[in-house]
Amino acid sequence: MRKKLLSAVLIAGMMLSLSSCAKKSQEVISDMAGSDDTLTVYAWDDNFNIPALKAAEKDYKQVNPNFELNIVNMGNSDAIEDAVEDAYKAKDFSSLPDIVLFQDHSIQKYVKAYSGSFMSVEDAIVDWDNLGSDKVSYSVVNGVHYGFPVDSGTTIFAYRVDILKECGYTLEDVTDITWKEFDEIGKDVYQKTGKYLISAIGKDNDLIYMMLQAEGESQFRSGNPFIVGNEKLKEVVETIVQLANDNVLYLAEDWDDYVDNAIGNDMVAGVYDGNWIISSIQQVKANSGKWEITYAPTFTGIPGYASNGGSSLCVTSNCKNSMLAKDFLAYTFGGGSAIDGSSITYDDALLNAGVVGSCVAAAGSDVYTQGVEYFNNQPIYATIVEYSQLVPSVEQSDYHYVCRKYMSQAVLDIIENGTDIDEALATAETEYKKETEPKY
Repeated sequence: MRKKLLSAVLIAGMMLSLSSCAKKSQEVISDMAGSDDTLTVYAWDDNFNIPALKAAEKDYKQVNPNFELNIVNMGNSDAIEDAVEDAYKAKDFSSLPDIVLFQDHSIQKYVKAYSGSFMSVEDAIVDWDNLGSDKVSYSVVNGVHYGFPVDSGTTIFAYRVDILKECGYTLEDVTDITWKEFDEIGKDVYQKTGKYLISAIGKDNDLIYMMLQAEGESQFRSGNPFIVGNEKLKEVVETIVQLANDNVLYLAEDWDDYVDNAIGNDMVAGVYDGNWIISSIQQVKANSGKWEITYAPTFTGIPGYASNGGSSLCVTSNCKNSMLAKDFLAYTFGGGSAIDGSSITYDDALLNAGVVGSCVAAAGSDVYTQGVEYFNNQPIYATIVEYSQLVPSVEQSDYHYVCRKYMSQAVLDIIENGTDIDEALATAETEYKKETEPKY
């Protein structure tokens, strides 16, 4: 009842201005009816994002029984980005749905480069502080909010505690430590077991970004690449090279090698990545109860919090029911339904698809606070939400993945070819600027 009263307050002033959703011209949704209580969303991933959207629809129906959410599976994020680009180039946004799911690292680029494609959601009734400042920052452009977070990309460092014990260590021994101390433990573990203590994909190395963010630093400064002269970034690269040379870090060839081989075939005793990696860890049923999580090392030994990956929902300029769209998103992914400490959106998304949200209020539910058997009965989901509130916000860029590409290559050049580190970093910055011209 309390939730229904809250929603009534939120939408009472909105309903008079709701207008009917016009039928879209795009073939994929040409047969979908438009009504005052119907919204259409483009998304991807039947096993992750789409179950989360279905949970949100179920949640919002508690306060608006006539509400319907038409979910169009576009296959991948590229298809959605292409749809926005095509609409912008045609100067006709009528082909777009009401809402689109976007990768966090792409939102700022598309809001800036394809002006007019998205609506501001600044007037939505949301406690943004309740959603984690870092997570929210991905969809803020010039101080204006454009998105609602779906999943938290907050990182975890998961360890095989049985292997640590075999080598004479506990989870406490790898918590609140420096990367130098981590390297020493990793060398010992490899010598005794032949297992690496961490892994990353060589050509798409997210470890660089995560380690740097945990230090409160970015690869960008005032919109420009900050590679040459970035001493903290140089220290990160030096550390990664050292870990690889010491057989502490395994650099995988690609995603399959990372997930199926390094993790799936028990090559590693530790995994550092966005929490979405949990499902990949859990693929090995025989290891249930043998994993536990903590946060990452840092150069000073303070807790290392970072984020990697994730997506958010944005309202397009073609949405005729913008007030409804904003209220739906505010009530569900914005945490409005979690006013009493639990939310169908967050609980069902976690139970049905392993989607961990970033809403502090929702983290108090039984679903979030219960122990997880696979992780030795740690309440890992409540812990992850706690971590999400502590991730430092650092400068983001429209060209995050371009920078990752050249920084990854720099690390490989140093390891495989013996390239001087300053030369490798200078090359990375030069190549980045070439690809992103004429901006620089």
